[in-house]
Amino acid sequence: MLKSLAILWNSFKMSVQELNNNKLRSSLSLIGIAFGIFCIIGVLATVGSLEGKIQSDIKSLGSNTIYVDKWDYSAGGGPDYPWWKYVNRPMPKYNEVGFIKNASTLAKYVSYFNGTGADVTFEKYIMNNTNIYGVSEDFSEIQTVDIGNGRYLNETEFKRGNPVCVIGYEIAKGLFDDPARALDKEVAFEGKRFKVIGVVKKQGQSFVGGFDYDHCLIITYRAYAGIYDVNREWSQPFIMVNGREDVSTKALIDELEGIMRQARRLSPREEDNFALNDVNSFSQAVSGFFGTVNIGGWAIAGLSLIVGAFGVANIMFVTVRERTSQIGLKKAIGAKSRTILTEFLLESAFLCIIGGLIGLLMVGLLALALSGVLPFPIIISPDIITLAFTICVILGVLSGIIPASIAARMNPVVAIRSK
Repeated sequence: MLKSLAILWNSFKMSVQELNNNKLRSSLSLIGIAFGIFCIIGVLATVGSLEGKIQSDIKSLGSNTIYVDKWDYSAGGGPDYPWWKYVNRPMPKYNEVGFIKNASTLAKYVSYFNGTGADVTFEKYIMNNTNIYGVSEDFSEIQTVDIGNGRYLNETEFKRGNPVCVIGYEIAKGLFDDPARALDKEVAFEGKRFKVIGVVKKQGQSFVGGFDYDHCLIITYRAYAGIYDVNREWSQPFIMVNGREDVSTKALIDELEGIMRQARRLSPREEDNFALNDVNSFSQAVSGFFGTVNIGGWAIAGLSLIVGAFGVANIMFVTVRERTSQIGLKKAIGAKSRTILTEFLLESAFLCIIGGLIGLLMVGLLALALSGVLPFPIIISPDIITLAFTICVILGVLSGIIPASIAARMNPVVAIRSK
């Protein structure tokens, strides 16, 4: 054990001495390692943080939730996209919510949603193009609506369609300066006045669209229907169906297809005039996309690492040549070949680790800079740091294996006589 620690310590000192004696040569060689680690860890940390943010935004749409709409969200609008087919489909109706609740055995919550934009005012203040959300009772069970001040809509208000609302953080800040001051105040839009009973916590920017809770005003569906024509052609309503915890989305989709065909009274020969959109499929698509991006990052970083590996190998070849007489002397006094081999491999690995540490420092500085600009923090996880360390060790061993083997096989007599 002590012998192994001595070898490690001597190898580390030799690595530092090599860097100190040949600063320019060593620095140039380690640049490749540093940039390789910088590329790999930078890409993994940035892409991983972005993917985490997007996946979190997707989960906010509702876990194990199916969106019943006339539009197929995965169609993509390509050249073969039959947009005319979707335009002519009927819109989801509020009474279909009750039909699904009564007919489904797999659904846990069912909610109707309809939305539009309007200018919301309070006294002389105005917030333009505010999102007006008209929702039914189960909306907050499917969606995560975190209330920062006040409360959410209650059952009585849903049944009666009372003129009360919950507003987003940015709307409250724009109209009242302090969101806490918004409670019990009355805001107006479309000539109607609504009492503010709650303010949603600040959510931040979402990358997947969906619900913008920072800039919204949430009211009951009955109150919404009393203001707007919910059957207008440009309306974009949909129904959210949340399945029970023990139910797969496939089983829920299969059941909903039969229920919706029954609700729409479609004959066996008629095709579906509705779409069942699975939120989980969005998550899988995102994972596949970012997996491809990570592969691209590895390919770019691999080139830098190869260049760096050749640089470290060059350092080790020169080091072996410069220390030939020392190697011969060590072997003459009893040092075994595997000890010489281990010392040089460890020295090569330490050189790569030093380059990797420089690369990690560069990534840390980049993360600090980007976190202040991007709407999500760049997180360098312990797994990524462990990966960087592992890559450096493997690269160091591969770079030093040939020169270390040459040193281990040297004849002590010939080595001592060399200059």
